Amino acid sequence: MKQVLHLMLAATMAVGMPSGRAGNVPAADAALGEGEWRFSDAPVWQDEFDYEGQPDPAKWGYDLGGTGWGNNELQYYTDRAHNVHVAEGMLTIVARREDHEGNAYTSARLVSKHKGDFLYGRFEVRAKLPTGLGTWPAIWMLPTDQAYGGWPHSGEIDIMEHVGYDPGVVHASVHTGAYHHSIGTQKTATKRVQGVGEDFHVYRVDWTPRDIRAFIDGEEVFVFANEGTGPAAWPFDQRFHLLLNIAVGGDWGGQKGVDETAFPASMVVDWVRVHALENP
Repeated sequence: MKQVLHLMLAATMAVGMPSGRAGNVPAADAALGEGEWRFSDAPVWQDEFDYEGQPDPAKWGYDLGGTGWGNNELQYYTDRAHNVHVAEGMLTIVARREDHEGNAYTSARLVSKHKGDFLYGRFEVRAKLPTGLGTWPAIWMLPTDQAYGGWPHSGEIDIMEHVGYDPGVVHASVHTGAYHHSIGTQKTATKRVQGVGEDFHVYRVDWTPRDIRAFIDGEEVFVFANEGTGPAAWPFDQRFHLLLNIAVGGDWGGQKGVDETAFPASMVVDWVRVHALENP
């Protein structure tokens, strides 16, 4: 059966969208039922971390430095095995209390930019989170091409965020020019999850031209609909890439301080999988 992929992978896996689906969703499509979209059974991009050493360089790069990252964060991101490594079938990102390049903490931030860039799809990560005051792990997505300008105008998709001062409360959000925390209009949802630091949970986003839906262990926790009013509200018709990181402190993560004894703090990832959005 002929199927058209609605997920764009960078370089070797790029697939365009048929006309009439890109950009804003036509009113007729917006009214369609839940069965309009489906996702490929097998992942089209994945990392099972079934190897040893550093993360696969064909799939992951790094954001490096200690600039505060727009949130007054305290960590310096490195690409050292001290902060990120793969062993025993797991990826581990470790935030540490150590002086490095003028920062008091180190950590790592993996990015799939230009190695896995996607337009629509299902994004799943099975992970166990760090806990402790000042930890701020995130599984999220940013625009690859900044087609509508700098943050927040080109969008952000937060699959999972957790701040250590509010243990067990997981956040899923989007940011756009019209909807972001700086002006008090951010679209977000929270879910209390038992054992975020002791147990693995599956954090997922389903992204279609109609809406973005977030799930935790298969339970839907957040829906953000395409209003059809343009990129200020819906910049999500462009390629995005994945990010995995632990931040330390910052405007949100550090609101109640940072407990130095909570470090080293680790986020352990079992797998990352991306499924194509298919049009029946």
